[in-house]
Amino acid sequence: MHSPRTDARSAPPKAAPVGLLLKALRERQRLSQMALALHTGVSQRHLSCLETGKAQPSRAMLLALLDALRTPLAERNRALLAAGFAPHYPCRDWQDEHLAPVRDTLREFLRAHEPAPAMLLDAQWNVLETNAATPALMRLIGFTPAVRPGAATMNMLELLLGPDGLLPWIVNAADMASAVLQRAQAEAALNPALAERLQTMPMARMTLPIPTGQVHEPPVLLMQLRSSAGVLRFMSAFTTLASPLDVTLESLRMDHLLPADADTRRALENALAATAPPT
Repeated sequence: MHSPRTDARSAPPKAAPVGLLLKALRERQRLSQMALALHTGVSQRHLSCLETGKAQPSRAMLLALLDALRTPLAERNRALLAAGFAPHYPCRDWQDEHLAPVRDTLREFLRAHEPAPAMLLDAQWNVLETNAATPALMRLIGFTPAVRPGAATMNMLELLLGPDGLLPWIVNAADMASAVLQRAQAEAALNPALAERLQTMPMARMTLPIPTGQVHEPPVLLMQLRSSAGVLRFMSAFTTLASPLDVTLESLRMDHLLPADADTRRALENALAATAPPT
């Protein structure tokens, strides 16, 4: 019997030694070994031995160091695997029954923000949940979001930067595209899957014009959308969970489009009322 052949293409990528991961995480936080040692109670000499591979951390020590370095949960799991330990943090599907209490709470939170549109996104900017104000806004501007073939849900990057997205409806399209792209690129530095998605988007590879500040520019960048009720103006904000213990929950972000003037709020209230079931 012949054993199955494994070549470079089919072999899984070799994990970096845990010492190199710790060093990279420390340098990302711009901490010296001395500063990390003082924060964790681990001697600087021992930290040096850990980073060079001369010593191996215990599971408890590694978790303490990762916590001190404010490491995202997915990266903590990778570091644990590199050190020969099992992952510590679960990564459940959004529809998993264990996440039902979180889903119910966040859905109520979304509803509480009406008439302001709000969407719950995952780490790849896929839309997991919306409130009723979001489809009401889409109807108000006369836009039907497209879902890419094979995708299970709408993606906000595609919606904001894609060729079939919202850009033609956005008055200040160049400014908004630049802001969205900067945010996505910053997140992609720690998210290989998101970085790969960006590489497939032509807009992400373009050099966008630098926004020119105007004398009477508002203190925050407003998204301005053309609609049947006139130009709608929104401030953007987002909410995250403070202390998640699941990789999926840590990746969640709730994006809010906050009406920036009374006319925008009134238009949204009217759009919602038009679709409300009769009482």
